[in-house]
Amino acid sequence: MAKSNAELIVISAHIHITNINVCLKNSNSDIIADFIRISNNEIIITTNHPVNASELSRIENFLKKIENINLDQIKGPRLPKSKLFMKIIGLLYNSELEVVTPDFIESILKETHLFKDVTLVSKPCIIKKSSKSDMVVVWVDIWDSQSGSSAKNIIN
Repeated sequence: MAKSNAELIVISAHIHITNINVCLKNSNSDIIADFIRISNNEIIITTNHPVNASELSRIENFLKKIENINLDQIKGPRLPKSKLFMKIIGLLYNSELEVVTPDFIESILKETHLFKDVTLVSKPCIIKKSSKSDMVVVWVDIWDSQSGSSAKNIIN
């Protein structure tokens, strides 16, 4: 969300919190929005319980109806995520065929069905154990939900 949108919402945060709570109550939800704050030019709305997809959608629809909001700069709402570090071992390495680079690893991960819905936080880190080894170890940092659902899909 653009900073101007964030500022517009936070300036009248008390009014928006009240209206969000009315909207949630009208849909028979037991969720209560506690407060709104800005972080990294994004709006964070804190609630008393984790919200589901339909409640996120209701909050998003409310925010889009606020006057003077630039709708092109509003991203879809999402639940908090955490950063996980994953170690992938046993990747074959053949220096004669192709050099293993972070971009090469990213392209392989994007083609793998296990990583189709995974967002990488940074470039993969590649470690070659020894010059005589034909295997490399790759560390990847991924964004995941608080429940760790993406990591569970990859591990299992």
